[in-house]
Amino acid sequence: MRVPVGVGNCRPGNRRRRGFSLIELLIVIAIILIIAAIAVPKMNQQLMAANETAAIQHIRTIHAEQLQYNSQFGKYAESLAMLGPPASGAAGPAAADLIPKDLAEGKKSGFLYTLDVTPTGYAITAIPEKFSSSGRRSFYSDQTLGIRNSWTNEPASANSAELK
Repeated sequence: MRVPVGVGNCRPGNRRRRGFSLIELLIVIAIILIIAAIAVPKMNQQLMAANETAAIQHIRTIHAEQLQYNSQFGKYAESLAMLGPPASGAAGPAAADLIPKDLAEGKKSGFLYTLDVTPTGYAITAIPEKFSSSGRRSFYSDQTLGIRNSWTNEPASANSAELK
């Protein structure tokens, strides 16, 4: 009986090779790890930039809703909760339902927001939840509608550099 070539033939030179060797797999894993080491920091920077852009937009939203609140109730809201949705019942001065609940609670897109009353109106601050992780800078704005930012650990204030 004749055995076909490559089938049942146990000579070392004629064995079929299946799969990858351990060395080949280690090389592929090393290449993937190198690519990941390059890509992850860039991805984190892009995520922080997106969070900062969102924070600026949320500040603009709060400005617009403060104007709406002032138009309806004759004064600026004293807290974000006053701009947010009511716990139950109809909207009113205590909860005007002008901004989403998460923003009214002061936390959205990796930033913590506060709204304070000032002698001339109001002030908004946005500070990263984790500095250099969810954002690299903080923001400040007031009823003048200018937005200021700080690249340091100190929160932005009325004296910080204005965004252009």
